[in-house]
Amino acid sequence: MGYVGVRRVSVDRLVEQPSGRGLVAIPLALIVVITVVDLHSPTDVHLGPLLVIAPALTASLAGPRLTALVGILAVAAQVFIAMFHGGLTTANHVAQIIALTVLSALVVFVCHVRERRDRELSRARSVAETAQRVLLRPPPRRIGPLRVAWLYLAAEDETQIGGDLFAISRAAQSSTRVIIGDVRGKGLASIGEASVVLGAFREGAHRYSTLPELAAALEVSVCRDLEDVADTKHDPGEHFVTALVLDIPDEGPQGWMINHGHPPPLLLRNHEVTVLNARHPVPPLGMCGLPGASHSPDPLTFQTGDILLLYTDGVVEARSPSGAFYPLLDRVASFPASSPDSLLRHIHADLLAHVGGHPGDDAALLIIERTASPHPHRPHVTTRPVEGHHRFHPRGAPPSMDR
Repeated sequence: MGYVGVRRVSVDRLVEQPSGRGLVAIPLALIVVITVVDLHSPTDVHLGPLLVIAPALTASLAGPRLTALVGILAVAAQVFIAMFHGGLTTANHVAQIIALTVLSALVVFVCHVRERRDRELSRARSVAETAQRVLLRPPPRRIGPLRVAWLYLAAEDETQIGGDLFAISRAAQSSTRVIIGDVRGKGLASIGEASVVLGAFREGAHRYSTLPELAAALEVSVCRDLEDVADTKHDPGEHFVTALVLDIPDEGPQGWMINHGHPPPLLLRNHEVTVLNARHPVPPLGMCGLPGASHSPDPLTFQTGDILLLYTDGVVEARSPSGAFYPLLDRVASFPASSPDSLLRHIHADLLAHVGGHPGDDAALLIIERTASPHPHRPHVTTRPVEGHHRFHPRGAPPSMDR
């Protein structure tokens, strides 16, 4: 699965599709019906003014050229009716013809303006989507011994990225660096802050040999540049980024993670789900006024066949119509985790069903499996308490939640 993109097509291209042309038969049929009924009605009954419906309806189905053509046909039909009901010289018919001509011209003008704005909006969307794809580059499906699947749900419908972020990069040594984070705020206003973190991570992942050095470099970069890109005009409050940074070597099960105030990852192994709480948590990135924290990494045992589930708080804080948080841990335990793609599909569908639509906040999921063969298989997963870890529930949520 990985990521599914939706390709948007501009309105002027949609107009040229056969389905749009077929619908234009409706206003043409209206012209014929109104004309026939008017011709067979008494002379004191005037249905000609209803002909304006035809160009008005066409404007919602087609572009200005076809709308103008239907408007001309409507005026011609009005002239035809006038010829059989008193002639073209009567004041009533002259007024109707002039009014229909003016209204049709106005409809064509409005249709032209709307189409021009739609084209401009389509171009702007295309540029924005390209910039967003450059910023949030799709992670590779395979990197080193890892298999990856991911999902991003932006809070704003017209965007592909918001305040959540993630990236995967190879280090200079034989290991893979991973980051997932969440900017305080959501939507387009937080993209600039996300770009600072992603840029610093992609540069530092190759440069620094240890995870503490990389985490310290991220903090320095964010403290230096965050306020320059933050939307302080509309959001004058404090700006920071929660983040989880991991280093997963290619050889051996021992990895490392540093948690900057981010929700803890879930580890799926042998029918069990474990919450990997940080033993040495550090403040979120950008909390520059706090005393310097030592970036001591927490050990992470990541064996062949294990699956790591990284997520942002937009997932666990997604609410149902009744106000219940999404119980990610319980749901993951009930899904068959045969592969990252399969697990991601289950979570995605279940999350949307829980919310009853689109989440109100940015939400991101990153699922990573360590593999020894191209097609590993995972059994059904359940939960049990593990020493040193506890079951994680969303903030403020009760221990047991129903959908």
